[in-house]
Amino acid sequence: MVLWFYRLVFLPVLLVMAPYYLWRMRKRGGYREGFENRWGAMPLLPAKRLGVRRIWLQAVSVGELLAIGPLLKSLRERADTEVFLTTTTSTGFRVAKERYADLVIGVAYFPTDFWPFSARAWRHVQADLALLMEGERWPEHIYQAKLRGARVMAVNARMSDRSFGRMKRVRSLVPTMMGGIGRLLAVSKEDAARFEQLGFPSNRITVVGNLKVDNEIIEIDETAKQALRAELGFKAEDQILLGSSLWAGEEAVLIRIWQELRRKGGRVKLLLVPRHAERRQEVEAIVQSAGRAYNLRSRGVASGAVEISIADTTGELQRLTQLAEVVFVGKSLPPHREGQTPVEAAGLGKALVFGPGMGSFRSIAADLVMAGAAIQVPSIEALGGELLKLFLDENRRNELGKQGRIWHRASRGALNRTLEIIISELKK
Repeated sequence: MVLWFYRLVFLPVLLVMAPYYLWRMRKRGGYREGFENRWGAMPLLPAKRLGVRRIWLQAVSVGELLAIGPLLKSLRERADTEVFLTTTTSTGFRVAKERYADLVIGVAYFPTDFWPFSARAWRHVQADLALLMEGERWPEHIYQAKLRGARVMAVNARMSDRSFGRMKRVRSLVPTMMGGIGRLLAVSKEDAARFEQLGFPSNRITVVGNLKVDNEIIEIDETAKQALRAELGFKAEDQILLGSSLWAGEEAVLIRIWQELRRKGGRVKLLLVPRHAERRQEVEAIVQSAGRAYNLRSRGVASGAVEISIADTTGELQRLTQLAEVVFVGKSLPPHREGQTPVEAAGLGKALVFGPGMGSFRSIAADLVMAGAAIQVPSIEALGGELLKLFLDENRRNELGKQGRIWHRASRGALNRTLEIIISELKK
């Protein structure tokens, strides 16, 4: 009954929301290729082979796609499995095609979760197992899998503070949204407990850790670092404060703090990496108002020395992080509450700072703070003081970085645990 209600209200809600989503797609760009996938028209896939199990893996955007790289490589090495990969955003679609085309049988946009579109996609894909990354839980998609005898697993599953609050208010709908999920692989005990509180059976939940910790980290040598610094307009002796995966409002905060650091005699330069590259004009306007020399990376190599560099590109964050003395993790200052991943910066041995809002990574953030690998500030006002102390204390920065590397090495293993359960499900 609840599924029928979902189906009935989905279309009018979609029609009401369509102008907003179409505007956002146009703003971000890159959605023309594969747009028909949204209506269930999937790309031509090879015929299914006897003895080979087909997996449909849905990862919403760039962060999730980067996390599944090692998993896709491990599955590609098996002769008895093949993967069809879908994503939701245009940047995710581009990353999927660039990085994983040789590891999967096809890449497409995830179909709109409306009955005829989802059914059309499932008839074409014919998957034996559906994997949903992190917060992906689509009732129609899950139902269509069940209708065809395909198993569904939630992989790297987490429940953010915001989602948990919303789900508690509509707890009666949880069986419809998640009842068809056979196994749920949670990133932490806290996330597992939240799913249990919402009514998901505990015997179908396994805590495996976070796949993002197992993501490959490639460190560049000193020559490459200096070349990258020069491209950005920084000198070899400059100290760099990195704003990593920033959301609206955070660039302005960091610029104010950075200006105060400069007034107190620091030689700190500022590297801003907005979470969404399409915000480049907004971020550029903020930087221009500061009246400092800057460079926009999408326009090419800096023509000379700058004080602020805006890295409005995709897929470079790991390399850029290696230039920084201190990394501030974005989406963690009010009004934002979800946070962005601090995992790679910790694994690269960087001094880490984040605000109070790390809801999507609360377990990892708490572990890093407890391990002495990161500093969590309670407010915007406290952030400036902590950053100043870090830039004045090299030993403190080095200790944070050292503990970050130790935590990262000790926290790995989610990949093997996840892969083992996936293979066991395919054998049933």
